[in-house]
Formats: sequence, C-alpha cells, structure tokens
Amino acid sequence: MSQPVKKPDLTETSPMSVNEGDNGTVRPEDTKPVPAAAPKKREGPPLTVADVEARIQESAKGNTNVDTMVGRAVVEQGFITREELDAVLDLHKSGSRVGTPTDSNQMSLLSLLVDNEYITRRQMERIAQQVEADKSGQKIPGYKILGKLGAGAMATVVKARQVSLDRLVAIKLLPPKYTNPQFIERFYAEGRAAAQLNHPNIVQAYDVGKVGDQHYFVMEYVDGRTVYDDITAHKRLGEKDAIDIAIQIASALQHAHEKGLIHRDVKPKNIMITKEGVAKLADMGLARAINDREAAEAEAGKAFGTPYYISPEQVHGKIQIGPPADIYSLGATLYHMVTGVVPFDGKNPSAVMHKHLKEPLNPPDQVNPRLSAGIAEVIEMMMAKSPKDRYQNCKDLILDLKAVREGNPPIIAHKDVAGADLASLAKAEAATAPVEVAALAARSTGGLGSTFAQWPVILIIVLLVISLALNVVLAIRN
Repeated sequence: MSQPVKKPDLTETSPMSVNEGDNGTVRPEDTKPVPAAAPKKREGPPLTVADVEARIQESAKGNTNVDTMVGRAVVEQGFITREELDAVLDLHKSGSRVGTPTDSNQMSLLSLLVDNEYITRRQMERIAQQVEADKSGQKIPGYKILGKLGAGAMATVVKARQVSLDRLVAIKLLPPKYTNPQFIERFYAEGRAAAQLNHPNIVQAYDVGKVGDQHYFVMEYVDGRTVYDDITAHKRLGEKDAIDIAIQIASALQHAHEKGLIHRDVKPKNIMITKEGVAKLADMGLARAINDREAAEAEAGKAFGTPYYISPEQVHGKIQIGPPADIYSLGATLYHMVTGVVPFDGKNPSAVMHKHLKEPLNPPDQVNPRLSAGIAEVIEMMMAKSPKDRYQNCKDLILDLKAVREGNPPIIAHKDVAGADLASLAKAEAATAPVEVAALAARSTGGLGSTFAQWPVILIIVLLVISLALNVVLAIRN
C-alpha cells in the first residue's frame, strides 16, 4: 500500500524559479521569526537529577567535571549568587545537607542545589540546555548562551544574555557548514536591513558578525508568541484584535518603506505578539531596497516569498516590486487571521501561486459571515491582483483600518467601490444617450403631424386655466 504524500509546509518561505513547466520544487530558505512562543510541555515523565547529569556528562568536553559545569551554569544564568554557590560547595565538601546530617560525600552538586531548593527542577533542565549549547561551539564574545529557542533548515536561534548591558537577546546562528557566498551575503543583508529600522513594531537588530567560522546575527528577544500560534490555537482571531495587529504591522511597513526597504515576506509566522500585546514584524531575510536595480535584476524570474501570502508580482519575479507587494501579503495575512483559512490553497507551491495570479478571491465575509462589510472591502482592496488597484501606501491603509475599527465604512476602499459603480453607470448612460437624442429630434421636427400629436397636452392646460379662473370668480363673490 502506498504511503500518502506529505503536503509541503507552504507557511514557510519558498524561493523558486517561475518558468514555463516549473514543477514547483521548493528550495526553502530560513527566514523564520525568532520562535519566542511559550515553551511547550515536554512529553514523558519529568527529568530526574540523574537524567540531567547524564545529559551534562554527555556534553562535557574532555574530562570536565559535571559539578564544575553545573556550578558555572547556575551562576551565569543568575539562579544563585557566587556566595550561595560557595555555601553549597562547603556542604558538598563536608558531606552534609541543610537540616539533614549525612556521612555521604557522594551527593552531587546538582542534587544539593535541588534538594535545598536553591534551584527548581525547571531551572535544572535549563542548565542542561545551556551546557548542550556550549557543546555545539556557540560562543559569541560578550554573550552568554542560555539555551536554544528554535531551529530551521538553515539556521539555529538561541536565547542569550548580553553581558555588557545585562539584557536578553536572540541570536541567529548560521551553521559553519554553509559556505555558499550568496547565502552568507543574504544572512548579512538581513542584519544590515534590520539595522536601518528603528520602530516599536519591528524586531530590533543589534549586531551581526563572525567568530571563527560562526556567523551570527543578534536581535531583540521577544518574549511572546506568533500570530500563527494564535491562529493555530483559536482557529481565527476576532475582527477588532486582527485589525489592531494589522494597524501595528502596517505602521512598521510604512516605516520600512519610508526607509526605502520592502519586506517581501509578511506572514503570520513573522509577526510576534509580546505579552503586553504589542505586535512586532520580524525576519528581514528577504528585505530588499526598493531602488536596488542590480539585486532586482539578479532575482528576476524567481519568486521570493511564502506561497500562501506572496503577491502576484513576486510570483512573476518582476523587477519592479514596491510597497503594494507588502500590502498584498499583509492582506493575505489579515484574511487568514479573520477567516481561519488562507486565501488560496493547493497541493503544492506552484498551484497556490497560480491561484494568486488567476483565481478570484473568495470574499472574506462569505467565509466568515460575522465579519463586517468594511473589513471585507479593505482586504479585497489589499489583495487586488494588480498593484495599481491596491492601496499605494500604508498610510492610506491605516486610515481605512482605523475607520473600520470605529464601526465606519472604509474611506478609500468604500469610495473605490462606489467610484467603480458610478463609472459603470456613466458608461451605460453614455451608451443610451444617442438613442434619447434621436427620439427628441424626431419629436421636434414632426411638422403638422407633431402638432396634432401634442393636442391632448394643450387641452389639459386650457382646462386647468378655466378651472383656476372659475375658482377666482367664486372667491370674489363670496
């Protein structure tokens, strides 16, 4: 019996050539956001002290003592102070525990820390994560690696503490095995693009560089979740919540566009939500200067983006790509947020992208009847096939989104629809005008025949005049 074919993950960025006969082969790039969602519960029984010590021993380099590694980790991560560690080490040397005399000198430092409640079992597991991170050679001067946040096909993201400023950061690490100059250049381009932007709704870039053969990109650590996590957990978002997120991301895009950059990969996985409810646009991996003609020509004919949210002009691999492309992707993201489904679906990336080009959009308020007509109009204008039919800038988009949030019709999208109706009416009137003029001309040049044709009207007017005169006479006599 044949195994079912696994459907590719079309929520991930998929640059590919767009030529006749393209078979839709995906070459994934790692443009995932910093995965800062709430930690998932670990499957299986809780780790014991022995389990953690075994993991640490496995990660130990050479003959490094496990107790030494544990002692360094608990202080570096701020679980206990150096003085507290010295006190526990004294207990370790004396072979006793707080409140419980013992003649055993075999109890490990980790056991003493847990049994005497200096650290929790969750912190114990984090110690093992740090040791494992140290094993992989992830050493960046000035930063203390605290553990892995996530990993993609092309990069690993770790949580770290910047020692000089004592703040948490996220570091994207490019594995040393990737030596392709173009890929490395794109990695640095992401850092340079992000560094140009300073906005409360954009994940801030701090540093990019190389240590040995390790390339790294340091950025703001966002303690929260992604919009994709929310869609997965709740199926869809409420209209007002979705609009609030869209306004914030549109503001971020407006800032990027004013700086001359287009994002090219707006999607739910690239929108972070902090615990305070602030939306932040992440991942500048595909960002490009709007006027970078050389880069545009080098990428001509290739679709860079994520199939579910990519704009038609990106599908075509066109050279001229501007702000309307990001507005389209944000529209597709907003569609997904409020309906719970992507605008276009298919069995492979090529099928989905073909629908972005050719298939009419199913109105969002038909998918979710609870939506207002206003938000449906906004999304449909955002996702118009032709860039010239969309919002031309995020400032106008924000204006409409705020109007809908207040319960009013969108000013621009609604006007655009009304304008289209008036134009259709004008065309219809223009088509019938010659017929009406011809009829009028025929009536005005009918000679004697036309005079007789008008005698009923004349008779009615005469009768009205007589009736008015009689009424006046009667009134005078009375």
